Amino acid sequence: MARKYSFFVHMNATRNWLSLDREDRNTYFSETVEEIFSRYPSVSVRLYDAEAFTAKCSDIAVYETENIQDYYYLIEELRDTKVFTEPYFEIVDIFPAIENGFVEFESRAANV
Repeated sequence: MARKYSFFVHMNATRNWLSLDREDRNTYFSETVEEIFSRYPSVSVRLYDAEAFTAKCSDIAVYETENIQDYYYLIEELRDTKVFTEPYFEIVDIFPAIENGFVEFESRAANV
């Protein structure tokens, strides 16, 4: 059984990001961020806007993978970009999880 790891990354957009016009944001994202994402096809990425629903974070990125090393490398590459150096976003929290972890545990526990 392949183990799928999920990382729920809560972030806040900074003034540096929000002060860019939408065209500049879209260009930066497609030329830099999406380029990094494409180098790690084993990691799926979903992006969510949350600012209209909570004051705790403005955005949530969900990374899912069976290859935790690729997730780590992807994040390291993002850390070298304006996403985190300018910064355009600040990380509020990261919630790692194992999808259906209880199923694997119960199967293992039943065989012990």
